[in-house]
Amino acid sequence: MNQTNSKQLWAEANNLLVGGVNSPVRAFKGVGGTPFFVKSGSGARITDVDGNEIIDYVLSWGPLVLGHAHPAVVEAVSDALRRGASFGIPTEAEIRLAERIVRHVPSMRKVRLVNSGTEATMSAIRLARGYTSRDLVVKVEGCYHGHVDSLLVKAGSGLTTFGVPTSPGVPGPYAKCTLTMPYNDLDAARALFQEHGARIACLILEPVPGNMGMILPQPGYLEGLRDITREYGALLIFDEVMSGFRVALGGAQARYGVVPDLTTLGKVIGGGLPVGAYGGPAEIMNNLSPEGPVYQAGTLSGNPLATAAGLATLAALEAEGVVDAMEKKMAVLAEGFGDIAREAGIPIFQSRAGSMACMFFHDGPVRNYADALQSDTKRYAKFFWGMLERGVYFAPSQFETFFFSTAHGAPEIDQTLEAARDVFKTL
Repeated sequence: MNQTNSKQLWAEANNLLVGGVNSPVRAFKGVGGTPFFVKSGSGARITDVDGNEIIDYVLSWGPLVLGHAHPAVVEAVSDALRRGASFGIPTEAEIRLAERIVRHVPSMRKVRLVNSGTEATMSAIRLARGYTSRDLVVKVEGCYHGHVDSLLVKAGSGLTTFGVPTSPGVPGPYAKCTLTMPYNDLDAARALFQEHGARIACLILEPVPGNMGMILPQPGYLEGLRDITREYGALLIFDEVMSGFRVALGGAQARYGVVPDLTTLGKVIGGGLPVGAYGGPAEIMNNLSPEGPVYQAGTLSGNPLATAAGLATLAALEAEGVVDAMEKKMAVLAEGFGDIAREAGIPIFQSRAGSMACMFFHDGPVRNYADALQSDTKRYAKFFWGMLERGVYFAPSQFETFFFSTAHGAPEIDQTLEAARDVFKTL
């Protein structure tokens, strides 16, 4: 694949942008090599600055559930822009987007719109602390909730321990307000709450993690966390920034029938534009300013462009059979990968739900972050570049998720599996 123009732009970017990028994963450190630069996108495909057409399974890291430049989204945003990009004054579209969210997500009765998933999780945690008058937060190892200071932590020396910072610039006392535990381990959760339960404000997790690769909850795990948090008076927060409107129309909580106290959303509800939301029952949400004492604000929150894109996206997803059709197409792709891997004698472990999936180069089940780390990242890097050379783009890291859109169909599946047959022979 010709990358002449991308390499030239990469050289320029490194002179002007830190690491050449504005978000670290774009630098392709997980797979090596030079990132390509995108010129345009349409449907399931993108075209880079060298004219290469590429099937896209990253989809801006999830939000483009209708594919690139979907006509309904383009029209809605264009119409909104002609009326004005931002007002800092209420608009009807904010109400209508909240209305659609509340219609589908079981836990969200009242909503606050924000500008990103990071902002949503940061604000939900502040609200949980204000509501409970407690300080400690529990996070699950391997789940990512944005670059919030108190959540950029890793596990300490024990099974369930106070966190330690994973980034310079995060003060130790911030990390000490965060406890960590492994995913899919109820015994660890019980032990942690038995020791610290009276001080824990909330437990936050991705119910279907998508940032250590995609991992599914084992039967009873989410239900167990619901019981434990309720017993100790802590709030349960589901970070559905990635899984919301993807693993089901109502997110993981609708798919698995477990209703958290608070939910954070992003990605899909903006249809590709920057937006996020958090919400829950009125009893909790009314503690936010201006109703209550917990402060959170944002000039661009609920801005007309993001709400227009979100409304158009959710309206399209509500059409009968749309979400189920994506899951069925994803299953065809996953089954094809499984057949190809077996023929090649290469061990893989796959997980999928709705229009999200992951393929680990690992021969055993992947139940948590420790399991995911056993994956063969060098083999994944070879897979990544082999597929990209054949016009198929997966995430530039083993520890990410890939996505389907309504625009992906039989032609994309066939081309992807044909490329995979060639690539697996080289692994």
